[in-house]
Amino acid sequence: MTNAREVVLARIRTALAAPQSPLADVPREYRTSGDHPPGHQLLLDLFEQRLLDYRAAVSRCSPGSVGDAVALVLREAGAVRVAVPPGLPAQWRAPWSAKAVLDDGLSVAELDGLDGSVTGCAIAIADTGTVVLDSGPTCGRRALTLVPDLHICVVLGDQVVASVPEGVACLDPQRPLTFVSGPSATSDIELSRVEGVHGPRRLHVMIVEQA
Repeated sequence: MTNAREVVLARIRTALAAPQSPLADVPREYRTSGDHPPGHQLLLDLFEQRLLDYRAAVSRCSPGSVGDAVALVLREAGAVRVAVPPGLPAQWRAPWSAKAVLDDGLSVAELDGLDGSVTGCAIAIADTGTVVLDSGPTCGRRALTLVPDLHICVVLGDQVVASVPEGVACLDPQRPLTFVSGPSATSDIELSRVEGVHGPRRLHVMIVEQA
């Protein structure tokens, strides 16, 4: 009796020996940009609505009031010590600098002992309510935004683009990218939602509107 394994391997050898057909052209006719330029007010409104749909908290501020706005969120959240990436702008930290703990290689245990983290982002996508982090100077490493229970992400208005293709085109594919759509959440087969399993239980996005 012929061994089933040999039958499978024989078929594979036959297939590999056969002339290969040329790859078919894949149509890529999907939209690669939105109807509005980055930072358009309609995009900011859509981005905010998508975030709220995901149960994220959202607030807006002007470019000159980022620090005060973040300080208010930290105060309302009861956050006393929060991690920050090395490249977070000094003016963003000034009003709450006593609470900032620079992430210079903090251990997981040290990050877990903090109340949250404050970062910037690489890009944001209005259609999906997604914030993209790329481990750059203002984003910090992944652990910084996955371990603490609260993540405050500052998004500049002109970082908000319409679609996923438009956002991906702005990113460096060689960097470690993290796409964040709302607080960490999952559900079981009965659809019982549980937050904070794979990342921060609370996400607050600060949208900085253009002057």
